Amino acid sequence: MFDENFVDPSRVNFDAFKALDRTTPIFMLNKLKFHDQARYEVGHPLENTPMTGAEAYANYGTDSGPIFSRVGGSIVWRGKFESTVIGPSDEAWDQIFIAQYPNAGAFLEMVTDPVYQQAVKHRQAAVFTSRLQRFTELALGNTF
Repeated sequence: MFDENFVDPSRVNFDAFKALDRTTPIFMLNKLKFHDQARYEVGHPLENTPMTGAEAYANYGTDSGPIFSRVGGSIVWRGKFESTVIGPSDEAWDQIFIAQYPNAGAFLEMVTDPVYQQAVKHRQAAVFTSRLQRFTELALGNTF
């Protein structure tokens, strides 16, 4: 299975992200593995509410969606994991999608929004481990 849990960005990784060009469109690959049961922090209003990680992540989507839309974000691809062809065969993801932002500044505006910072608590309760990777677009064609 997964060797480590990655839920929030490390300071080093986030600083590296912020040092990149903030003016060009970006694509964020999201790979998510959920807890069987959501794990809200002590004191959160949903701390004792039984729900799955997937349900908690749906709450994150509901609460963060307006901010995501306001900054110009959109989901450009979403897929259901089926099998691994190359890589660890026990690395199965519950949800995978690509979010597009007009630029990195829009992403940073979203994650620093006070409403988003409350919504992200649902994500933290939901996610066992994840990968969030930034990409820039390259030319398309009919060859690799």
